[in-house]
Amino acid sequence: MEFGIFHGAHVPKQPTDEAWRKAEHAKLMDEIAVGIAGDRTGFKYSWATEHHFLEQYSHLSANEVFLAFLAGKTERIHVGTGIMNITAPVNHPVRNAERAAMLDNLTEGRFELGVGRGSSSTEFEGFGIPDGDTTRDMFDEALPELVRMWKEREYSYEGTSFSVPPRDVLPKPYTSHPPLWVACGSPATFAKAGQLGLGALCFSMGAPETLEPLVKAYKKAIAECDEPVGDFVNDNIACVSRLFCYEDEQEAWNTAANAGSSFFQSLVFKWLDSIPKPPGVPVWPDLLPEPTPRDIQKGSERGMLVAGNPDQCAAAVQMHVDIGVDQIIFGMLGNSLPVEAAVRSMELFGETVLPKFDTDPVHSTTRHREAAGL
Repeated sequence: MEFGIFHGAHVPKQPTDEAWRKAEHAKLMDEIAVGIAGDRTGFKYSWATEHHFLEQYSHLSANEVFLAFLAGKTERIHVGTGIMNITAPVNHPVRNAERAAMLDNLTEGRFELGVGRGSSSTEFEGFGIPDGDTTRDMFDEALPELVRMWKEREYSYEGTSFSVPPRDVLPKPYTSHPPLWVACGSPATFAKAGQLGLGALCFSMGAPETLEPLVKAYKKAIAECDEPVGDFVNDNIACVSRLFCYEDEQEAWNTAANAGSSFFQSLVFKWLDSIPKPPGVPVWPDLLPEPTPRDIQKGSERGMLVAGNPDQCAAAVQMHVDIGVDQIIFGMLGNSLPVEAAVRSMELFGETVLPKFDTDPVHSTTRHREAAGL
């Protein structure tokens, strides 16, 4: 089991525009601080989302810039896009290939390319894409072309959503190419990720027992993958969770209960309209109720988040190990938690829990590339 950090730049509404600008800057700097702490405390991956127009939920629109800045301040942690939108109107595929190769060079192989097509009509309609089905077609068209751009000295393509006359797309990657991942939600997307040999970035917040069928679908498909879209199979499934690790379990549960996580989750349902809403979810501006400390305790006991003292956190991690998850990614600042409290939680987890599960100093994605002889 490996561990990562998720960066989203959640910025709650402020009373004035000036206050909002200051809050945006402060949150971006806090996200950087969390990434640096992850590098220092043994986390192996730092994932940054890409979203556009989604007020309060995420103000991180240029993740390649964020990750380049973070990479320059860290030494070991891999930096990854979770995700980079590869639909042509949002990001032209040539620009995607260029940015990924540039990050691969500047980090000397520490870059991970997670790709997707977006999950909000506010976003894709903002770029002139009429519907979600169109984004699916655009994604399927663009993905294999990225690999061609990295390899061919005279690349050309005549397609539906984009075309390129004969050109050399530069620079070429530092490695064969960055490890490839894709955002997954439904059972079909998990199986598709496996069929293509891609790592699966799972953004479901369910308990391990509800994720197990999705993990099985992915693992079955990737075990049978003999023609990956890239140069090597990235057999990796990563799930997003939350972390509140403190010596005193009551402090952990109280902290989690007062972190405003349900407000953030309400924003998820407000903006990400491709995600089905469970029954009973209120319609914005009505909000999900914040949990009690007892709710947090019960949620951690089911593995829905990782919260409590180190032993209790380890038990929640073990539930993910048992169903075959390869990486847990913790969204540390998708709430109102002060960055100092987030870092303290990471430090204790990194000292007491992480070493019990992650015993290999080499990143699994590096192992997969090396196994392919690259």
